[in-house]
Amino acid sequence: MVTGDGAKHMGADLEDQGWGATRAWVEKGLSEAERIAEVGRLRGGWTSEMRRLDIYGPGGRRSLVLRSFVKPFYVRHAHSLLSREAAILRLLGETDVPAATLLDVDSTATYCNHPSLLMSLLPGTVRVDDRDAEHRADLLAAKLLRIHQVEVSVESRPRTWQAWTSPERVTLPESTLRPELWNRAVDVIRQDPPTHRPCFLHRDFHPGNVLFDGDGDAIRISGVVDWVETSWGPADLDVAHCSTALALLHGVPLGLSFADRYLAGGGQLAEQRAAHLYWRLIDALALAPDAEKVAVPWRELGRTDLTPSLLAGRLEEYIVALFERYA
Repeated sequence: MVTGDGAKHMGADLEDQGWGATRAWVEKGLSEAERIAEVGRLRGGWTSEMRRLDIYGPGGRRSLVLRSFVKPFYVRHAHSLLSREAAILRLLGETDVPAATLLDVDSTATYCNHPSLLMSLLPGTVRVDDRDAEHRADLLAAKLLRIHQVEVSVESRPRTWQAWTSPERVTLPESTLRPELWNRAVDVIRQDPPTHRPCFLHRDFHPGNVLFDGDGDAIRISGVVDWVETSWGPADLDVAHCSTALALLHGVPLGLSFADRYLAGGGQLAEQRAAHLYWRLIDALALAPDAEKVAVPWRELGRTDLTPSLLAGRLEEYIVALFERYA
């Protein structure tokens, strides 16, 4: 998460933490009079380690964010992931989408201890509590529509979207009393993807990747982070992903209503109910059997109520609700 609040302080010496080469790489981009005065671990990330670097110099204080891949799986894929994010941040710098400013990237760990990307710190915090969740959902829908409106040349288009599951990879929950429901859902995604009009996708847009400033009526989105999965594909896919997350975080009704909020703001989605069902399920089934993976950073942000059994129940009830509405 690229957020300025809630960082766990780790001192100033990255070298003592086994990150000496990374520290030297960062310092090469600083002015001679600047120094790294404080390092903080940012909470809420899952695929990578995120650190806030507080930089002091004659001009005052500024803060940067360092994303580093340390898990073996993500280290293997770091070059494509970080190169893609760097290209997207450069592109978004020419738009009004509130994304970080790219400062440097070492996607192959040529200079760093781990594949890393350095960027500016965005203001705001991640909000995953239930208070004002409906209002935030309206803001999320409006911001997602703006992202989908980003114009890119054919040469600058991100990669074509990829599904994050397949019928063969779906694992049914062991505790379910409705195996026929899950098998029915898997049968839906055995079909070919519906025809669609492609656009610019964030591809991992959900409350954990959005920063908010203010409260009540004054709340606003101050940043959108984590652009490593940016793709070219159907708007329905981004809407489906955020819908699943909202259903797990705040309950099925809010997740089910997110597409309506997106449409009310002027967005366009598939007209056929069967197409709606396909896109929703291709996303939801990627979290089977229990959505436990996505809950780890949410719990770090205070949602300790999101137990494995609660998440498994909400995911199943969400699938039930999708069939009731779109089948």
